Amino acid sequence: MITENITVGGGTEYPVPGILTLPSSGTPCPAVVFVHGSGSSDKDEHVGKLYPFRDIAEGLAEQGIASIRHDKRSFVHGRKMVKQGNITVREEMIEDAVLAAEILRHDSRIDPERIFILGHSMGAMLAPRIDAEGGNFRGLILMSGSPRKLEEILFRQLKTLGAQSGRLMRWILGRQVKKFEKQFAGLYEMSDEEAKTKKFGGGTTLYYWKEMGEHPASQYLLANDKPLLILQGEKDFQSTVEDDYKAYQELLKDRPNVTWHLYEGLNHVMVKSVYGLISKANKEYKVPQKVSPEVIRDIAEWIHGF
Repeated sequence: MITENITVGGGTEYPVPGILTLPSSGTPCPAVVFVHGSGSSDKDEHVGKLYPFRDIAEGLAEQGIASIRHDKRSFVHGRKMVKQGNITVREEMIEDAVLAAEILRHDSRIDPERIFILGHSMGAMLAPRIDAEGGNFRGLILMSGSPRKLEEILFRQLKTLGAQSGRLMRWILGRQVKKFEKQFAGLYEMSDEEAKTKKFGGGTTLYYWKEMGEHPASQYLLANDKPLLILQGEKDFQSTVEDDYKAYQELLKDRPNVTWHLYEGLNHVMVKSVYGLISKANKEYKVPQKVSPEVIRDIAEWIHGF
């Protein structure tokens, strides 16, 4: 395995460091671009004691597949982006994923016709849009994702968290959900300018949510005829089997080129579930583990099929 430090977006206003991981031999080879979930993440998508993108990148390299993973733009330039104001997922994630794909296409060690995207969580929700807006991938790998809108997932997670909490926290979260629902009421009837004036968490405004919601994953998936690999942990308490995996199945029931994998006992990060409750997510993610070898094997076998 060979690793090289690279820069995604070099020469732009927002360069971010990344890592190109290559197999030791067998080039030109297929390659994968990794796309993070929500929040400011580093190139390994580090959470607690888990490093899922590093695990998958190194596992794929052992099976003859290269990859690029990079720090999320908001991880490196968060303050600058907040000052810029009214950022969307385009600036936060889409542009850099497209740039990473171009780096791979111009590397003689990579087969330019066999470049794939692997989106995790929110990255899986955005992967079809990234493909349509310049990524031009051979196929899409959607891990722990959803075809639903982001705010629907937020409300569900807060309600689930409340149901698993004590009386006081349940009351606090219930009030928070009602507050958020009031803020989001009529979101898609607002003008862009109005949405840009309404602040939300994390330095964003409601325009961030409106813009993403107006470009739903479901719309891009129905317009996309490329091969799909959909991966879901059976114990995932963030993107659930009942609400999200089954929604994918219903949406794509007439598509012949979708490969499905549901992993018993795995959580949102594709490691073994410990507590299985969203209320204990922080504690669960602090247990050192690695992404299941079965998941990495299935990804590699699928990619080598093209």
